[in-house]
Amino acid sequence: MLPGRNLTRDGRWLLRWTVTEVDVLEQSHEFGRELRRRRLAAELSLERLSKLVHYSKGQLSKVERGLKRPTPELARLCDTHLKAGGALADLVPNQAPAARGVPDSSQDGEVWLMRLGKNGSSSFQQMDRRQVIAAGASSFLAMGVDGIRLSAEAGGMSLVDASKALFVQFRQLGQAAGPGAVLPSLIAQTHSLEQLASCSGPRARRELLVLASRYAEYTGWMAQESGNDEAALWWTDRAVALATACEDKGLATYGLVRHALISLFAGDVAKAIALAEDARDGDAPPRVRGLAAQKLAQSHAVAGDYAACRRSLDQARELLALDAREQDVPVIGTSQLTDVVSMFTGWCLYELGRPQQAAETLGQETAKLPGHALRSRSRYGVRLALAHATAGDIDHACELTRGLLGTVGLVHSATIGADLRRLARVLGRHPRNASVRSLSPDLSAVLTATAA
Repeated sequence: MLPGRNLTRDGRWLLRWTVTEVDVLEQSHEFGRELRRRRLAAELSLERLSKLVHYSKGQLSKVERGLKRPTPELARLCDTHLKAGGALADLVPNQAPAARGVPDSSQDGEVWLMRLGKNGSSSFQQMDRRQVIAAGASSFLAMGVDGIRLSAEAGGMSLVDASKALFVQFRQLGQAAGPGAVLPSLIAQTHSLEQLASCSGPRARRELLVLASRYAEYTGWMAQESGNDEAALWWTDRAVALATACEDKGLATYGLVRHALISLFAGDVAKAIALAEDARDGDAPPRVRGLAAQKLAQSHAVAGDYAACRRSLDQARELLALDAREQDVPVIGTSQLTDVVSMFTGWCLYELGRPQQAAETLGQETAKLPGHALRSRSRYGVRLALAHATAGDIDHACELTRGLLGTVGLVHSATIGADLRRLARVLGRHPRNASVRSLSPDLSAVLTATAA
């Protein structure tokens, strides 16, 4: 990074450095010195190390001389190949992106709704909660609450059963379409169930609130997929409030796991670790604690802590093996992965600077994904391609990526888009590769559409 310059009155240039710029330069020089020291101790030439980490010799030389800032990814790769035990990775901590600050979502007096335009556009809109309650109550009175209760007690499908079946359909639709296709209906259904619960008896009220909390949690996930972290946090907090009202400890604790994921994507690894630890150590059912341990492993991997990551993965597997969830209640967390711990083990290996091992594990698990789960296939397919690209198998990475571009554009995910941009940066280090040149126009088009 170059210093800023101001022209003084006598015509001389005065260099001015910000504290951040000085810190970055010092960090780059410190890492470069340590990298060179360890490379020479391992008797590796610059050219040999560049081939191992799949960076150009010129780029690596600039990093060693402090002229180019090292990325956390490069630090982990060098750490792995030089057997530095985390010493190199610790010199380049993950930096939280400045543009993705996550605001406080604790405002209880407002509600987030999806506003639809005549041209098909959509956006989130804040409303006072009392307005929504008033509107909702009037609509239910017009329908006739007594009639709804009777239909639930009749011999056919009850309202709760119908809403559960509808929730399954929403999750399936969310696998095959963008967030905009499901968010309006999810928001409306959550409010409807919440209002129905307020005018029902104790037993029906609890069932309706449990279901409303599931809808709210999934609404939060779809909001995050749309790229709106503020709405995602609000809906996650709403899910926790609903779960607490019906004494559902599982989903109330799972809210911490969702907050950890949002913090991790925002770059706040320390907060993600703290939230995941709180969820793992709580008194929630084994499945929720297992998912918390899995998220903790992912956070430790991003932090470069191999030992803590492996311990958390082992804990996740043990806890998830104890899962004995009720079959008539919508599952908390992903329902598409046959072995969630193995899939996340693959991704953790990538974050820990072991892309070849990651590619092997991710390849095995991705092959098990059902064909209709386009969102999951896109997410883990992009990660598989990223692992192959980082491991130096550029042609295969491009082949995998080309097969994913159609579905990535279809599901329109902000989180998948973040991984796709990481993949584009890795491929961008190989501009002379024929596969990269061929893929570049289509990849750029999908990246532009995903960011829109």
